[in-house]
Amino acid sequence: MMPLKFLRKRISRLDEAIRHRRPAQAMTEVVLLFPVFMVILFITAKIFALLILVQKMEIASFYAARRWQLESHLNASFAGNDDQIQADIEEKVREYLGFYNPAIKKFLNLSTAKIDIQRTQVWNVVTLKVSTRPTNIKLLCRYPKEVVCNSYGQDCKNGYDFMCVEPGNHQNAAGKTLEVTKYVPSRDRPIKFTLPGTEE
Repeated sequence: MMPLKFLRKRISRLDEAIRHRRPAQAMTEVVLLFPVFMVILFITAKIFALLILVQKMEIASFYAARRWQLESHLNASFAGNDDQIQADIEEKVREYLGFYNPAIKKFLNLSTAKIDIQRTQVWNVVTLKVSTRPTNIKLLCRYPKEVVCNSYGQDCKNGYDFMCVEPGNHQNAAGKTLEVTKYVPSRDRPIKFTLPGTEE
């Protein structure tokens, strides 16, 4: 009943506009421009999602590096516990990035996250790697990477890898891997810290 009432009202408005020769919005323009507007809106949202992901990765990598610096050990007697610390740090980082929230995971196109820690004599190198899935927008990903990025260089190829799955390469195309590296100084937690001059 409601659609008929709405349709009758629209027809009466149209009839009145024709009789009084009032200008009206061209329906064809609206219909043709709406898909273009939606594509621009979707691309803007995905760029915004990438910016959010980069910022979240910076914060998460700082947290991981600082916590590793404060809780890991150089002493061989205690270093066995560091695997548990690393696993817990990775779990907290995944939670912060949004892996356990389906809406955030889908919006940011999250696939995997891993923390690698390399010990050296002076620095601990903490690396956060996050892999994304391609959004694969059919309208934008219609042509192969070589055709699209022929004259635009490496930045275009990186963007293509982030947005599209290459035709014929659906198994290997895994989006893009983003990486953040932090360097933190080595310190040995079991040794008690005392200010110089305070010991007798």
